[in-house]
Amino acid sequence: MYAVRMHAFGDPDVLQFEEVDKPSPGRKQVLVEVHAASVNPVDWKIREGKYPVVQERDLPIVPGRDIAGKVVELGEDVTDVKIGQQVFAFLDMETGGYGDYVAVNVGYLSPKPRELTMTEAAAVPLAAMTAGQGLFDCGGLRRGQRVLIHGGAGGVGHLAIQLAKTRGAWVATTVSQLDIDFVTRLGADQVVDYESERFEEVVRPVDLVLDLIGGDTQDRSFEVLVSGGRLVSTLNEPDVEKAREYGVRATGFMAKPNGKQLYAIAQFIDQGQIRVEVQRTYPLSQAGQAQEVQKMEHSRGKTVLEVRH
Repeated sequence: MYAVRMHAFGDPDVLQFEEVDKPSPGRKQVLVEVHAASVNPVDWKIREGKYPVVQERDLPIVPGRDIAGKVVELGEDVTDVKIGQQVFAFLDMETGGYGDYVAVNVGYLSPKPRELTMTEAAAVPLAAMTAGQGLFDCGGLRRGQRVLIHGGAGGVGHLAIQLAKTRGAWVATTVSQLDIDFVTRLGADQVVDYESERFEEVVRPVDLVLDLIGGDTQDRSFEVLVSGGRLVSTLNEPDVEKAREYGVRATGFMAKPNGKQLYAIAQFIDQGQIRVEVQRTYPLSQAGQAQEVQKMEHSRGKTVLEVRH
């Protein structure tokens, strides 16, 4: 089989398209024939050595955290998955999706949404799990509450808007002028053009801020939270002292694979309540280019590597 591997940290050239051994599924695992794998910002951060979870001693690795494909082999003690079943999965840090095959823990995968192609399905897992766990597990968002989502047009953000609406929340989001119509169609109740407006001056107090941007945007977000509100960041640990000053709670988090939650997302998709936006696709052999374009250019929705057509 072929896979994209990195043997060192660095620029896109460190991603090598190589022939490697085909994995075998272990206990409670299945072997998935990969049809598509998503590209996420964490991928190029790992490649550049800017993601502390992955150290030089861990190399070489195959990047990629989410895939869609077909089950072709069952490991021991697997009873609820069938050969030939179409699935999608959010992978753990020890497993990479940029390859022809991947052995996946059955607790991390779900049947693929019927309404999505393999390419579209591969775009969902990491982004949807990050959005859902950030909003609900960490943020405690409930029906009738108000949430501000920074970066609402991105891979995580555009799914977060839709997930928040399924919970009956009121949603504000910050985007560029180019994406105002896009996030409005997704259901955002208030859209702030961050290029011409300061969100803290136009958004009424909210119960939750989901921060997908960081930096100055995160620092200013404390100003729009109600007393006892919460700021959740996917990028870094927010300033706890500042949170205390404002009488709010703040936390950073990293999404974790969860097949049951992914199955719930699949149901929302098949019911027409959530749609996924794929902006760009590349062949697997151009993974480095895909990562660099995602890093350097404005992205709406997701970028996906097509492994099989």
